[in-house]
Amino acid sequence: MLSALPATAPFNESDLASRVISDVQEVFGTMVGIHDLLPLPLMTDLVTHFENSVTAMVGLVGAYSGVVCLHAPRNLALDFTSGMLGVEVAELDEDVHDAMGELANMIAGAFKHHLSSNGTDIKISLPSIITGNEYFVSAGKPDDTLSLGFATSQKCFLVSAVLEKG
Repeated sequence: MLSALPATAPFNESDLASRVISDVQEVFGTMVGIHDLLPLPLMTDLVTHFENSVTAMVGLVGAYSGVVCLHAPRNLALDFTSGMLGVEVAELDEDVHDAMGELANMIAGAFKHHLSSNGTDIKISLPSIITGNEYFVSAGKPDDTLSLGFATSQKCFLVSAVLEKG
C-alpha cells in the first residue's frame, strides 16, 4: 500500500508492483543467473523480524523519500553471491555485503526510474548492509510500504520499498 503515490502518478500501486517484479526478475536473471524467480502474492503484512539473514538497504531522497530493502536468508545471500562471482562462496564476508548491496542498488535504481519517469527528481544512496542471527528492521508504516516476496528453488526472499512524499 503506497499511500505516497499521488493520484496524478502515471501508474497505481499494482502497476508499480508489476514493474518492480519484472525488474527484480531481470536483475536476478542477469546478475545471479536465476531465471525462474517466482513472484509470490503481494504481501499486506509488514515483515520486520529477520533471523540468520542479510538485509541490503538503499535510501531514496527527493520528491519521494524512503528506502528499498532486499532481505534474504543467509544461505540464499551466499548463493546470490556465488552466482554473481562465478565461484562458491561459503562465508558471510565483504563479497556477500558487496553483492547484496549491488543487487539492492540495481533494484532501487529501477524503482527510482519508475518514480522519476515524468521528470521527478529522486536520488539514491549508497547501500547499507545489516546481518545477524536475529534483528528487526523498521522503516515506515504498512500504508507506505510495498512488500514483494520471491521464491527460488531453495528459499524465499523479500524486496520491500517504503515511500513517502518528499
